[in-house]
Amino acid sequence: MHAEVVDFIRRIVADDLSAKKNGDRVRTRFPPEPNGYLHIGHAKSICLNFGVAAENGGVCHLRYDDTNPSKEDVEYVESIQEDVRWLGYDWGDHLYFASDYFEQLYQFAIQLIQLGKAYVCDLSADEIREYRGTLTEPGRESPQRGRSIEESLDLFERMRAGEFEDGSRVLRAWIDMASPNINMRDPVLYRIQKTTHHRTHDAWCIYPMYDFAHCLSDSLEGITHSLCTLEFEDHRPLYDWVLDQLDVPCHPQQIEFARLNLSYTVLSKRILLQLVDGGHVSGWDDPRMPTISGLRRRGYTPQSIRDFCAAIGVAKRDSTVAIAQLEHSIREEMNRRAQRVMAVLRPLRVVIENYPEGQVEELEAVNNPEDASMGTRKVPFSRVLYIERDDFREDPPRKFFRLAPGREVRLRYGYFITCIDVVKDECSGEVTELRCRYDPATRGGNAPDGRKVKGTIHWVSAAHALEVEVRLYDHLFEQEDPAQITSAPDLRSSLNPSSLETLTDCRVEPSLADAEPGAQYQFERLGYFCADADSSPERLVFNRTVPLRDTWAKIQQRAAS
Repeated sequence: MHAEVVDFIRRIVADDLSAKKNGDRVRTRFPPEPNGYLHIGHAKSICLNFGVAAENGGVCHLRYDDTNPSKEDVEYVESIQEDVRWLGYDWGDHLYFASDYFEQLYQFAIQLIQLGKAYVCDLSADEIREYRGTLTEPGRESPQRGRSIEESLDLFERMRAGEFEDGSRVLRAWIDMASPNINMRDPVLYRIQKTTHHRTHDAWCIYPMYDFAHCLSDSLEGITHSLCTLEFEDHRPLYDWVLDQLDVPCHPQQIEFARLNLSYTVLSKRILLQLVDGGHVSGWDDPRMPTISGLRRRGYTPQSIRDFCAAIGVAKRDSTVAIAQLEHSIREEMNRRAQRVMAVLRPLRVVIENYPEGQVEELEAVNNPEDASMGTRKVPFSRVLYIERDDFREDPPRKFFRLAPGREVRLRYGYFITCIDVVKDECSGEVTELRCRYDPATRGGNAPDGRKVKGTIHWVSAAHALEVEVRLYDHLFEQEDPAQITSAPDLRSSLNPSSLETLTDCRVEPSLADAEPGAQYQFERLGYFCADADSSPERLVFNRTVPLRDTWAKIQQRAAS
């Protein structure tokens, strides 16, 4: 049974299957270059390629486009596999590298020369750009365009043998220097690059260009549908041209879809590398980064990212998705399954004067009101507590229903308390402690006489709370559309100076003592958090994944009304 059709790509695949175009076979591929860590844009492509294959009983290959050794590294190879697996996908036995085909690609290049469809050119990279022309003016032919087949074959073999310096010669396709598509104006197929490759080491000093290697790798692997983002639409004629000239196993169909653009986010690997190398972030997995590893460290789950990719769909036109929609996906999942706990990020000491000294009682707290099967837990209550500093105002504004002098509020799962005195620092005048009284009859948060209070606040017992570090993250860039960043100065001036706030004096309830890295919680009234990768029993560190406020849900409600 084939997949339900939900977008134009799946419609094309369904039509091809109905027509037996590829023998009732679907084979896709995810082809990253190992020159950086994968980001949320790659997640969309991963979900699409692996999803289309799985929905139709096919297979999806993981193939590295490792044709530019100067920018590639084993670290990136390993991180890509980790990220794809973490997202929930498996390539099985279908792990490939373009470098697996270097000899075959070289022989295909020889065939093109023999057919008079390729020649060795002596122009430099700058000269090739100059000769290429513009969108309104045709290009000029290379002085070597008339080179004989025999001379090009000889020079190409000597290029492989390492006789020439980097940049001194290239192999170019012989197509049309007047083509309206600049990609068809005798594009470069091979260049000299005397750089050690992470897999083939020093066996090669010439490497195929992406446009040459990609289509032929697809064909050699029997790919049926080569799904690419829109920037490759103008490259499709070259994809087809190369395959049409040669005797290849099959001719896959290239189909383009809109890439993911996310507000307040840059998805350019070049810019992301600058962020890492420039020390603007702590690494590729910094929770402010849009990398899959960064999202994972921040607390995003595979399911939330897959849900996000499914929600935004697959379109033919580029557009920008609000980052609030991504945040909505993790908020929805964590609301369903994250354990609730109480934490105080900016502690203010509260002493309950009429509570017996030395007494401790266990109050019952709900682990998750969305899932009764998660049960309850016990939280200790004592005479001295911590509450959020923002939950008290000495001179409260209108509609402030939390604690203030003479005001009664409810402690979550606990008692009603009333503030009777305020203690301040003699020098600074800062409030350092609140003196309160509690009503013993209101245990559990209800008054037997039926009186109501408008405010409920969270708290932790001072004697039992754990001191932890909490990192609050915001958008890495200040402007909503930072996609125009092209230089280091632009990058520095665009960064949000408030993208990370580290709080070192936070308190959490003792149930978090054994929190494992990656464990997820809702800090009641504060947001969703996870234990950081660096967290340990000796030093608990929590990252805020997202605040509680769901901006995307409000946007959707307004749109529906």
